[in-house]
Amino acid sequence: MKTKARIAGILFASNVIVILIFGGAVYYAVNKYSYNDFYKRLKTRATIATQYNLDTNRLSAEALKKVREQHLEKLFKEREYLLQPSADSTLAELAAARDLPSDLLNEVLNKGEAKLKAGATFYTGVKHEVGSKLYIVVVSADNYYSSHHLSFLRNVLFGGILLAALISVFFAVYFSKHVFDPIKRITGKVRQITAESMNLRLEENRNNSEINELVTTFNNLLIRIETAFETQKNFISNASHEFRTPLTAIMGEADVALNKERTVKEYQETLSNIQSHTERLEQIVSSLLFLAQTGYEGKKIVFERLRADEVVIGVKNVMNKLIPSNQIHLDLSLLPDDPMKLKIKGNKELLSMALANILNNSCKYSFNKPVIVSVATTNTEVIIIIKDLGIGIPLNEIGYIYDPFFRASNTGQFNGYGIGLPLARNIIELHLGTISVSSVMNKGTIVQINLPAYSSQF
Repeated sequence: MKTKARIAGILFASNVIVILIFGGAVYYAVNKYSYNDFYKRLKTRATIATQYNLDTNRLSAEALKKVREQHLEKLFKEREYLLQPSADSTLAELAAARDLPSDLLNEVLNKGEAKLKAGATFYTGVKHEVGSKLYIVVVSADNYYSSHHLSFLRNVLFGGILLAALISVFFAVYFSKHVFDPIKRITGKVRQITAESMNLRLEENRNNSEINELVTTFNNLLIRIETAFETQKNFISNASHEFRTPLTAIMGEADVALNKERTVKEYQETLSNIQSHTERLEQIVSSLLFLAQTGYEGKKIVFERLRADEVVIGVKNVMNKLIPSNQIHLDLSLLPDDPMKLKIKGNKELLSMALANILNNSCKYSFNKPVIVSVATTNTEVIIIIKDLGIGIPLNEIGYIYDPFFRASNTGQFNGYGIGLPLARNIIELHLGTISVSSVMNKGTIVQINLPAYSSQF
């Protein structure tokens, strides 16, 4: 069954059930009220009948009887019974003689008054004593008006329920049909989106917040997918270029060497060039493999408690060996008084690699100008800030710096593969941290790393 038909069925069934419950409650309430009201009428007549039948003052009794006949309507099949129980006959015999229910007379004698319904006839009886004599006054009648009114009410309710059911069918079908119109439009638009038309977006529906939320979510998904497609295209283009360059050089060197006989020195030069290009190719492959591994969340990585400032100092010592001419300076002015705030949970080798890649870029793209490394803390984070005075990153290209193999347009004179920053970003995210980069052309770049403090991590 389609969702549209299922919703129509649910709406129809729920409406009919509500109407039936409401109609049944109305009928029950009216029926209950009708019975109670009719019993009150009978009791009033029984009380009046007792007074004018058993009142010793005949003038007053006759006046009361006259008022009763003039002002109280005659009920359908109304009858009055004046009974005087005696020792000569039982109540059952007395009831049988007057065609009255014996249970009614027994209850009247025991409780002083009683009411009973037998078939369509209602009975009300009261007990009255005059001196030493005991009397039972019974008034009976058929609830003609009530039965006819209830019958009319039943017909009205059945007709109303049937009409309401028909109206419910119409609105249920109409609602189920048109409530899916926005979704049908979305479905039609989505079918038009292909790999070649990833720029298409769904139109937002301002009149429906839920549908608008769905459209916004889907458009954001399209943006991410389109970005992923563009990243993949750039990756393939850049990777193919990075792989093709050393491979072409290796093939060229080999062709030259095999073209004719060479001297030993020439062969050694050729092999040296081939070795150099092979090493570059090996570095690219190793970087790619490590980048892929850090992007795989299921990889088992051992974490331990570390001090962020000690990790930074360790990386600084490594950079001193790799780039002896560097001007990396540690700014310790922002360190907290409590050393426990510097504690983080992480993998020392991975964090050192991430920081080394960033510091290497800072030194390289600033021609070894001063690089300032600061460590600060908040109640929940440890913050590492790396500031250089390098060439900067063009504003329109800063959004691509985490794409593998991407290199800014002003870095042509520097060697590199465009893998260091994506690798650093993956490592920071493995540690549940964030990395942000801000840059101004020809003035420098600031990299900020936020890592969760040990107490708030994991």
